[in-house]
Amino acid sequence: MSNLFEMIVKGGPVMIPVVGFSVATIACAIERSWFWYQLMSQEDKIVHDVLAAARYNLEDARDIAESAHELPIGRFLLAPLKLSQPTPETFRLAMEAAGDREFIRMRKGDKLLETTVAVAPLLGLLGTVTGLIGTFASLNIGGGGTTEQATQAAGGIGEALITTAAGMIVAIMALLVYRVMVTLQSHQIDYFSEVGTELELIYRQIWYEPSLAERGSRLALLPDPYRPLPPNPEPAEI
Repeated sequence: MSNLFEMIVKGGPVMIPVVGFSVATIACAIERSWFWYQLMSQEDKIVHDVLAAARYNLEDARDIAESAHELPIGRFLLAPLKLSQPTPETFRLAMEAAGDREFIRMRKGDKLLETTVAVAPLLGLLGTVTGLIGTFASLNIGGGGTTEQATQAAGGIGEALITTAAGMIVAIMALLVYRVMVTLQSHQIDYFSEVGTELELIYRQIWYEPSLAERGSRLALLPDPYRPLPPNPEPAEI
């Protein structure tokens, strides 16, 4: 730990924002790892329970989804199930709107990582340039003790390059975390689409279309005054 602190001190003032970016990247990686672990370890069971319940009772399916409202998949499935007798188009629109909101939340931290990937190497290069400027400014060209000056210059250049290495390490770390997050987000988009389609099919086939047929049969049983009038026949040509 002391060696790491000494290296940061040798890197100069530019090492402060580089260290800040590294801490932010590590914190983002830990928070996102916990988020994805919770989601991916529970979502399959929640989806299975909701879809199984939806085939028999929509209220039971809604209660299961509501009990998992802390997770994106729970909120996604709850959005259409809490509607009262929606049309299939309204059912699908509710799912799409909920999915868009959840995908935005899944992208939390992306901007920070993108900024780190772009800025950290530039900060490292800036620290190297400022370190070299200070090193060359301290050289006494034409004076005595050239061997000692060369040794000091080599040491100064080595210290100046610390910021470049640190900036590149932080950028590589942020890039790896970012690519893993993008892959997980892409997987979730496909998964949400598949689950949403299956839930919509269940609603259409089991709940919506049978209810339409039932309403039609009830209409046929109404007395004649309550039945819709047939269209007027066209007058016969004379």
